[in-house]
Amino acid sequence: MRKVLFALPLVAATAAALAAGVPATSGTGWSEEEIALARSLSLEALPPVPDEPSNRVADDPRAVALGRALFFDARFSSTGDVACVTCHLPERQFQDDRPLGRGVGQTGRRTMPIAGTAHSPFLFWDGRKDSLWAQALGPLESPVEHGGDRTQYARLIAEHYRKDYEAVFGSLPDFAALPANAGPNAAPKAAAAWTTMEDEDRNTVNVVFANIGKAIAAFERTIAPSETRFDTWVASAEFPAPGLLSEEEVAGLRLFIGKGQCITCHNGPLFTDNHFHNTGVPAVLGLPQDKGRESGARLVREDIFNCLGPYSDAEPDQCSELRFMAPEDHSMRRAFKTPSLRGAASRRPYMHAGQIQNLTQVIAHYVAAPKAPAGHSELRPLDMDEQDRRNLEAFLLSLDEVR
Repeated sequence: MRKVLFALPLVAATAAALAAGVPATSGTGWSEEEIALARSLSLEALPPVPDEPSNRVADDPRAVALGRALFFDARFSSTGDVACVTCHLPERQFQDDRPLGRGVGQTGRRTMPIAGTAHSPFLFWDGRKDSLWAQALGPLESPVEHGGDRTQYARLIAEHYRKDYEAVFGSLPDFAALPANAGPNAAPKAAAAWTTMEDEDRNTVNVVFANIGKAIAAFERTIAPSETRFDTWVASAEFPAPGLLSEEEVAGLRLFIGKGQCITCHNGPLFTDNHFHNTGVPAVLGLPQDKGRESGARLVREDIFNCLGPYSDAEPDQCSELRFMAPEDHSMRRAFKTPSLRGAASRRPYMHAGQIQNLTQVIAHYVAAPKAPAGHSELRPLDMDEQDRRNLEAFLLSLDEVR
């Protein structure tokens, strides 16, 4: 079971108190609450990557090596030129800077970065997967991402990765008698071929497919957030006084944890509560209606590759997030996952479909708190003048990695 990175009720209560004005108790003018909240955002407060009971090879170095190879292999696509790395570029924080991700086609959402996602109980903007390995499987079958199918991928493993796969997962079966292309979420011909297969054969292919995801997840668990100027400053002797951070940046931090109430959702060392919120982000003209977490909650429950599914290595009592997850309802409509703000300054555009172009506009959105296009926005208008906004943006710039 993953642990919450930060006590959310405490964050909310403390942020509300700071917004109301808590008296300073230190010689620097900072209150004890402000200092504690600032420290809670530093990488020093990040716990070790949590155990992953649904993936028994999550920390096996052999699985990491296999997963890294699969992550960069473009043969795992319908066209032979799309790999995980196509959208998750290592030199760009494992994302692609596009408003909408693009594989063999164009997706309806922005590519999310990978660093630190092993700490998250639910993946994707809508949380429709509950582990890194289950998440890795989704794009492989998506008709606009990799566009391939399950028997195709099983055959690729047998042909190109047999030795490495069998070292981690055991002997591969013989796929010679199975269709070259078959899968439940594939193109019509391949989907029809899947229905003609025996249940035992479908299960055999599913096991290999799940193991592909587990290997990729083992690699992705090694991708950690990079240190920022903010982290260096918090660890320094000068903290909380300006120095490594400018006066403007420090003022922006105090707004972030104070009257701006940004920390209510962007809390903990990863600057995310890993929850889902409707913040009134506009819809994109021409894209299908996106219900966000309302749809994602249903999809993760139905997923055969979830923690409680037949391809998970976990015991049922190790799947607490899924077992006790709130059921989908209208309150989750257009609620999207809180993204990490680490490195966000250099990976615009923003929001789940790249609707907002820069940080200045993001801050303006939160200050104005517009009505949501569907569902109900959690935002309330903020009292922040132009200097406040500049200070807040300056602080966000300090969250880029140190180069």
